[in-house]
Amino acid sequence: MALIVQKYGGTSVGSVERIEQVAEKVIDWRNRGHNVVVVVSAMSGETNRLIGLARQIQDPPIPRELDVIMSTGEQVTIALLSMALEKRGCPARSYTGSQVHILTDSAHTKARIRDIDGARVHRDLDQGRVVVVAGFQGVDEHGNITTLGRGGSDTTAVALAAALKAEECQIYTDVDGVYTTDPRVVPQARRLDRITFEEMLEMSSLGSKVLQIRSVEFAGKYNVPLRVLSSFEAGDGTLISYEEEGMEEALISGIAFNRDEAQLTVVGVPDQPGVASKILGAVAGANIEVDMIVQNVAPDGSTTDFTFTVHRNDYDRALQILRGVAGELGAREVSGDNAIVKVSLVGVGMRSHSGIASSMFAALAREGINIRMISTSEIKISVVVDEKYLELGVRALHEAFQLDKEPQVD
Repeated sequence: MALIVQKYGGTSVGSVERIEQVAEKVIDWRNRGHNVVVVVSAMSGETNRLIGLARQIQDPPIPRELDVIMSTGEQVTIALLSMALEKRGCPARSYTGSQVHILTDSAHTKARIRDIDGARVHRDLDQGRVVVVAGFQGVDEHGNITTLGRGGSDTTAVALAAALKAEECQIYTDVDGVYTTDPRVVPQARRLDRITFEEMLEMSSLGSKVLQIRSVEFAGKYNVPLRVLSSFEAGDGTLISYEEEGMEEALISGIAFNRDEAQLTVVGVPDQPGVASKILGAVAGANIEVDMIVQNVAPDGSTTDFTFTVHRNDYDRALQILRGVAGELGAREVSGDNAIVKVSLVGVGMRSHSGIASSMFAALAREGINIRMISTSEIKISVVVDEKYLELGVRALHEAFQLDKEPQVD
């Protein structure tokens, strides 16, 4: 029997009624001739409740003890789902992360998986059971409970699928797949039947919230086909896999955007070696990540303007740091803007087609949208624009590249 690993998130198991519905869905897959391993999150809102309890005692909580309390949320869900399956005559066995030996490093609250021992899971599958595993957690080499951070249950599911050599890893969420862009911004957005790992990685890193980026990285590394499906609607969802030879690729697969951007500029910096290092080194020293970077030489030829973007939450701190650095470098001034957004086109079809950037810029220009920064990679073009133009820009690009229509095969 082919093995599939399924993951159900917090909203999918948010009540006893929904857990019963998940049990029905799992049994349906079993009846189709599949072995099934199920990874579940804590019930919706439960992890936040547990963190709140911890903070009533100690704020911030000790990371080791916070992991102990947070891991209990999934323990409740695995037991309830196993009971729901058994009630329906389907043999099931639940396990915490430590019980199936999901070995992690010791970075509490943000641990990374090092190894999984699948022997116990295989024994249960061979005996005809559904195996239900707690997501988001593991154990380090010293026997301490660890948690994997945001999106950790997705990563647990993908890691189990890789370790068990599953045919597919299915991520059940409150959406029915990956769309060309956010349907709340563009109602005509189209669900994609499939997308490559590369494209999904770019979409996730650029602001798409469908899948956590670590799980996509893990799936790509171990070539685990991922499928995003709805817990509440029937359908085939979106398959995420490697690009297949001979497969006609869409020119553009999707448009991602990120509202959490801020721009900083150091004006009139002496144009000499080491300046960029001093500016970015000071920012990196404060553990602030830098995204897009642009450097322009001024007309006088002796100075440059250095511009980059950071997460909006880091804006005030970065601005304060730069003002200190600017004085040391003899720069004229530091300016900033935290009312900007990043809009990105993503598609592996860019590799073999020219003119995409010019088409993108022309579409934005027709709407009177000024581009402030540009960044490109092999399968992505990103621009920074004023925040007030976000929805207009995304709609204009979606229409310009006809993303509401199925790609035509030549």
